[in-house]
Amino acid sequence: MSSLDQSLAGAPPATAAERPAQPARLWTTGLVAALAWLVLAALTWQWPNRKVGFADWAYTTEFAIGVAVLAAFLALVAVLRRRSVFAWLRPAGPWLVALPVLFAVWEVVTAKLALLPVPFFAPPQALIEVYADDWPRLGDSLVNSLWLLANGYVLGAVSGFLTGVAVGWSRALGYWVHPVLRLLGPIPSTALLPLAFFFFPSSWAAAVFLIALATWFPVTVLTWSGVASVDRAYYDVARTLGAGERFLVLRVAIPAALPHVFVGLFMGLGASFSVLVAAEMMGVKSGLGWYLQWAQGWASYSNMYAALIVMALVFSGLITLLFRLRDRLLAWQKGVVRW
Repeated sequence: MSSLDQSLAGAPPATAAERPAQPARLWTTGLVAALAWLVLAALTWQWPNRKVGFADWAYTTEFAIGVAVLAAFLALVAVLRRRSVFAWLRPAGPWLVALPVLFAVWEVVTAKLALLPVPFFAPPQALIEVYADDWPRLGDSLVNSLWLLANGYVLGAVSGFLTGVAVGWSRALGYWVHPVLRLLGPIPSTALLPLAFFFFPSSWAAAVFLIALATWFPVTVLTWSGVASVDRAYYDVARTLGAGERFLVLRVAIPAALPHVFVGLFMGLGASFSVLVAAEMMGVKSGLGWYLQWAQGWASYSNMYAALIVMALVFSGLITLLFRLRDRLLAWQKGVVRW
């Protein structure tokens, strides 16, 4: 009996629990992605590799099995549509279809047809070999790079924030600092590598200084701009209510300038990545930049590509964490500031 018939008969309408459960619709994009990954697995497994010189690509079978497992997982998600996993994967649906196509092209032009010269180009399974066999050296380089980046970035961000607040608040201090910013700001930090390695006692300390300098400039300029652009009416209202100089800085100027501060932090983080790699290539004895130079020197281009992928994933993760921090700290400004 329909709800209309029940209402005409005087019976109460059926509750949500009493209504028959609607069958879950299939995730079409997920099924297409699962099929694409399955085709990639079959292509990798069934098409023999073309051996060129000493190149014999190991882990081909393992790569195919891993891709097949991923295809089965996507098919399962597409059929069951579990809320937690489905909500996480659904926005990436088009990319889940495009990635196996790109991997298939990569696999065909390298391992299957050898259209690209060896050893400059390696297939995807060569990266698995690097991660499986050389993970101690690569992991140690990653840890050292993160420690070096953390020291330089935090030092530059804190000093840049304090400088920006001071310059934005005090005209007298801005008079002396502004020419320094104009003089040193446009100079790339990597151009100061020889001077830094000469004046600092160790290459690690010189790298920390250069990363901090690359972070300091954008954070200082954007913080200064944020403090200087605060509406004067906010200060007038706070003074009317009896606020002092310290309250105006800590509770009015800094909160209002935080969107600008985070823009400077994003810019400083991007600049610190490039300086980090350049500094590690010049003098630091361990790190992702050093690993890239070492791999290039030994013509281990698969190691170089593996390090580049790790670098991209880690740096992208750090930017995502900074976005999360911004969203949490500036949640009170939603609706006021464009996101």
